[in-house]
Amino acid sequence: MKDIMGLMKQAQAMQARMQELQAQLEQVEVEGQAGSGSVRVTLTAKGVMRGIAIEPSLLTASEKDMLEDLIVTAHEDARRKGEALVQERMQAVTAGIPLPPGMKLPF
Repeated sequence: MKDIMGLMKQAQAMQARMQELQAQLEQVEVEGQAGSGSVRVTLTAKGVMRGIAIEPSLLTASEKDMLEDLIVTAHEDARRKGEALVQERMQAVTAGIPLPPGMKLPF
């Protein structure tokens, strides 16, 4: 019974840390780039787009298709960086709590 109570306290502490982490992730920004930095996309770690920067030389009709591809690529780069950051921070929060293999948080 003592082990169950200890586990419950650990779970409650982890839940509080998870809520704090979720709030932090809304503020942390990651930047993705494409075309050697000619297109940059800024997202929060939770995936909300905060900004985009495009090199002026790409703003021509003849560069439209390439620009669209670069924007998608920069967004994907930022998204991957955000996911990696979330995973890293989640591991820190769940350290010491025995979770089944493959279980991902948040649920």
